[in-house]
Amino acid sequence: MDMETVNSMDFGEFVEVFGNVIERCPLVAAAVWSQRPFSDPADLERHFFSFIDTLPQSGQEGVLRCHPDLAGRELQRGALTAESQREQSGAGLTSLGAAERLRLTELNAQYRARFGFPFVLAARLSDRAAVPRELARRLLCPPELELRTALEEVKKIGHLRLADLLGADPAKL
Repeated sequence: MDMETVNSMDFGEFVEVFGNVIERCPLVAAAVWSQRPFSDPADLERHFFSFIDTLPQSGQEGVLRCHPDLAGRELQRGALTAESQREQSGAGLTSLGAAERLRLTELNAQYRARFGFPFVLAARLSDRAAVPRELARRLLCPPELELRTALEEVKKIGHLRLADLLGADPAKL
């Protein structure tokens, strides 16, 4: 999809297409739409990320709370967004054994209890062995640092999703 197409989208179409760039946050896409025209894919991405950066901490935490637990209940129930399903599947999280699933469930619960939002990781850039290690490592982080780290992961996910939607190489976006 080229930028002329993106810039010519009406509000509803833009939100429909870009509404899940930030997991389950079509409000972000709705706000970004009003910033048209975008000069290039990187400009579009900057607007998405700038919106997140300017939110108060409670809003940023709200963005994080829209994310599902990795290998969590939503995956087991088939209730993930199509994007999350592909990302978790690609990382091997849909084929975990019972012990691996239990370990992630325990770590996810500890993380939520400590930080108040789910553990967010760009699963496409990871694999099933690395996820629990990274989760355990980040459980030890101070809350302010973890908030920043989790938001950076949201941006990595958004970067990859925008590249998919635009048919662009993520390295060139």
